[in-house]
Amino acid sequence: MTEIIEGVYFIAGVDDMIPDSHVYVIGEPSSQDLSIIDAGLMGKGNYKLQTIKKTGIKVEDIKRIIMTHIHLDHIGCLNEIREKLPWVELWVHDQEAESLEQGDERTVYGMEMFRNMCQVQYGLKDGDFTFEVNKKLQGGESLEIGGTVWEVLHIPGHSPGGIALYHRTKRALIPGDVVYADYAIGRFDLHGADASELKKSLRHLSELEVDILLPGHNRVARDLPEGYLEETAKQWEPYLT
Repeated sequence: MTEIIEGVYFIAGVDDMIPDSHVYVIGEPSSQDLSIIDAGLMGKGNYKLQTIKKTGIKVEDIKRIIMTHIHLDHIGCLNEIREKLPWVELWVHDQEAESLEQGDERTVYGMEMFRNMCQVQYGLKDGDFTFEVNKKLQGGESLEIGGTVWEVLHIPGHSPGGIALYHRTKRALIPGDVVYADYAIGRFDLHGADASELKKSLRHLSELEVDILLPGHNRVARDLPEGYLEETAKQWEPYLT
């Protein structure tokens, strides 16, 4: 686990048959009030927790898991983590929290063909991704957790309830899969995705001052070029109609 900046730690995803999302741990360790951002792919829960322990952080201090969105590569090992840390709360945007509580897994899998493939490959069953959500986010909240303050931004398009977490002082952005380094963005052909909403979300993010981009996959960008998010939004606008 790498400390990106004070109070922000990075665990790289380890891809399998399908990609495994990165995980971020936010909060000052001395606060005893840490948050995991996203969980990752099935079978990766022990790796994520062991990586945290090796840094010297006490897993007992992890109080919640905040999902940027509920696609399978981000939520797949949530059950594994909660089995080891049964006290942790689950925080999800309201639009996707309802799906989890009702056992509607269409957003989790994205498409039926992918559901069938993953259930066979990983031994998953219908209902495996049914969860009670402890806090339903709306966007616009300011989360004071672990001695740090993060703004919640609702950024639909890649998924209906996608969120970003933004640390205004440190100019750090955790955007899930909406935008990556290297002028790439998340796909917009899955259940609940919407190209026009994704265009709006990219424009929203382009208004932020961001030096550190912490996406759900691919590389972390520590010194983001000025205007990068705006340029990315402009490049993709013709395709997001």
